[in-house]
Amino acid sequence: MASETLPIEQRGYAHPDALVTTQWVADHLGNANVRVVESDEDVLLYDTGHVPGAVKVDWHTDLQHPLSRDYLDEESFVKLAKAKGIGPGTTVVFYGDKNNWWATYALWVFRLFGHDAVKVMDGGRKKWEDEGRPLSTDVPAYPADDYPTPRRDDDRIRAFREDVLEHVKKHGQLVDVRSPEEYSGEKLHMPDYPQEGAMRGGHIPGAKSMPWALAVNPDTGEFRGADELRALYHEQLGLDPKQETIAYCRIGERSSHTWFALTYLLGFDNVRNYDGSWTEWGNAVRLPIEK
Repeated sequence: MASETLPIEQRGYAHPDALVTTQWVADHLGNANVRVVESDEDVLLYDTGHVPGAVKVDWHTDLQHPLSRDYLDEESFVKLAKAKGIGPGTTVVFYGDKNNWWATYALWVFRLFGHDAVKVMDGGRKKWEDEGRPLSTDVPAYPADDYPTPRRDDDRIRAFREDVLEHVKKHGQLVDVRSPEEYSGEKLHMPDYPQEGAMRGGHIPGAKSMPWALAVNPDTGEFRGADELRALYHEQLGLDPKQETIAYCRIGERSSHTWFALTYLLGFDNVRNYDGSWTEWGNAVRLPIEK
């Protein structure tokens, strides 16, 4: 695969407007209708320098329910949006470290609440920094915009354990986006991370392996073009874009990246993210696994 990436509009995506360039972000930093959001695996990274005017969304403290393993509720989402100066009509552009995997995770959570005016800054922090663009340590404050309380809709893009069990019985399309070592059961977490979080290793029966990061050009951090993505998901895995697809990883963050690629870039009709993923499946009593 080529080391250079074509301009977004030339890559053949189903929804090219879901991605924007670093230059687009630079040109829109003063636009009151655009809010740039940084969401990282390293939650301290924002404080070392960020895109000027960007706000921080902490995947752990801002997006999670404080007591149960679930996402924030509707009222908490409204508080978060107001605190970040985001209104129902605000275009929210997400970016972050690690090839934007936590950026797509935050975007996916916003979509749960029906906020559809969302985009990803292609290449994330890596590309912004590689281009020598300015970083700021100033934490911006924006006026709170009115945000009517939305209804969180878990049905469209989120899968629960019972949904996955039924999907397995139907031999539905299931994509394991973890590393090959996790898929085989050799490891319980990504290489170079503590091996924690599950009692058993392996994968959900019938799941096909496609590590999430293969969708990205490692030299630039940008998404690969549609032809390259189709070679991975259509040709290599044999996925049908018209059929229901469920993606999973360890806690749902890497699979949100694949969900984004399949949904926005390849135009799959129905993709859901199983955020319980392997920390739930690998720990649950009597759930079947394969190695």
